[in-house]
Amino acid sequence: MHSFLARTWGNRRNRSGLFALAAALVFAAAAHAQFGAPPTTPVHDPAALKPPPGARVAIIEFEDMECPDCAAANPVLKEAAEKYHIPWIRHDFPLPFHPWSFQAAVYARWFDTKSKAIGNDYRDYIFANQISIETPGQLTQWTENFAKSHGIALPFAVDPQGALAAEVKADYALGQAIGIEHTPTIWVVTNGSNSAPPFVEVVDRSKLYQIIDEALAETRR
Repeated sequence: MHSFLARTWGNRRNRSGLFALAAALVFAAAAHAQFGAPPTTPVHDPAALKPPPGARVAIIEFEDMECPDCAAANPVLKEAAEKYHIPWIRHDFPLPFHPWSFQAAVYARWFDTKSKAIGNDYRDYIFANQISIETPGQLTQWTENFAKSHGIALPFAVDPQGALAAEVKADYALGQAIGIEHTPTIWVVTNGSNSAPPFVEVVDRSKLYQIIDEALAETRR
């Protein structure tokens, strides 16, 4: 392929045709992205896509704390969980090319050991300030500020035995088993007590409330 392109681009008579073809391909791809059906995640193992015991409906999210779209989704999901009083299950899926997302997930797990509410507050705080965090060192500074604001002393080593890192890796492995391909990946899941699909991926977040309404209606039957 590379040698073919080199020969073709070396031929001036074909350049205009190649430009036209490239433009057509780009336009076609853009048109497909804009007008085609939104892609959904191919679920390989759905075992984890269910609400916690006692809940009919829940939101399940796989997130990366350095992902800009995760930061955009965060307040939307928080508002929905509070509005409908349904669980919001947040899983870690730190992408390897993000330099501080894994450490942020470990910090969040450490704050979880203080209380789950504080851990989630930390996640919300990092997402809200994500644009100001570029390096692992800056992440630590923001984390120290969060800890101080909650009257918590952040130790030099938050995970000396690696137990919290192992939990993050377990979440990542769970996401891989399900078939996660991007962040955030969000589902509204039900307890499967009727014939409706037990999980629906939220591709268009403007339809989140509609999907939750339908899930709640189905599980009342």
